[in-house]
Amino acid sequence: MRPTGFGELKVFSGSAHPQLAAEIAEFLGVELGQARLRRFPDTEVSFQIDENIRGTDVFIIQPTCAPVDQHLMELMIMVDAFRRSSAARITAVVPYYGYARQDRKDKPRVPISAKLVANVLTAAGTHRVLCMDLHKAQIQGFFDLPVDHLFAAPVIIDYLSRQAHEKLTIVAPDAGGAERARAYAKRLDAELAVIDKRRSDDGTAEVMNVIGEVGGRTCVIADDIIDTAGTIQKAAQALKDSGAERVLACAIHGVLSGPAIERIEKAPIDKLIITNTIPLTAERAKCQKIVVLSVARLLGQAIRSIHEETSVSSLFV
Repeated sequence: MRPTGFGELKVFSGSAHPQLAAEIAEFLGVELGQARLRRFPDTEVSFQIDENIRGTDVFIIQPTCAPVDQHLMELMIMVDAFRRSSAARITAVVPYYGYARQDRKDKPRVPISAKLVANVLTAAGTHRVLCMDLHKAQIQGFFDLPVDHLFAAPVIIDYLSRQAHEKLTIVAPDAGGAERARAYAKRLDAELAVIDKRRSDDGTAEVMNVIGEVGGRTCVIADDIIDTAGTIQKAAQALKDSGAERVLACAIHGVLSGPAIERIEKAPIDKLIITNTIPLTAERAKCQKIVVLSVARLLGQAIRSIHEETSVSSLFV
């Protein structure tokens, strides 16, 4: 890599996703930085950098996935250590941004946690942030520092395009996801459908109405986050009831908490396609329906562009 005003490139990993960090370092052709991340008996974080990083360009790979608070605090402490050790620039690489779903006051007396996390990252000493598929794009505006917001859509679209599905329809699981589904459909030359999700009279059950032609077609439900998989399960069943021949689902962030795996197993879904922004536990990896695509190359290209101070626009096509 050509030298820049921010010194040598250094890549470090927190405990959230060391495998992804190793893949990124391998792509960049660098060794992972040497550091010790431990915990005191009372679970407090202990962190020490084991190499000289004065005047270097540091990238910390740490998705704030479960346990979210633990990984978020680790990231803050790591940033503080690098700042106090005179790193020239510190970039927090956060493939999955925790607390992104609380991005506005939609009810009385609630926090805007996505903004709070942005404030804390800034206060810790972060110079810039690299993230992927934020739950809402406006979260970028919560930061008073540069944010590079990547999209994993090219990775998923490339996978789907190589499967040669005939009569393909991309399905938005709700009205809010229509823009994402439309972008997928345009790139794949597919049809578009939307699930109209409504509460029943008692306010508990959800009624799923399918808007669009899905009969006899291969349907791909496109979402950004799959958490407990309740919506995906019901959407898949609604598509099958409407005559869909095959149903697949894809999401950027596979949170997969609580009963998610059980619901995916029971749902009429052939495949669930996710990326590795969040690590898949050994137990969840046993699910034969799950296909995991790597975003390490995409993140690595962005890190290289940031380090060399070149445009990242090519990563959005």
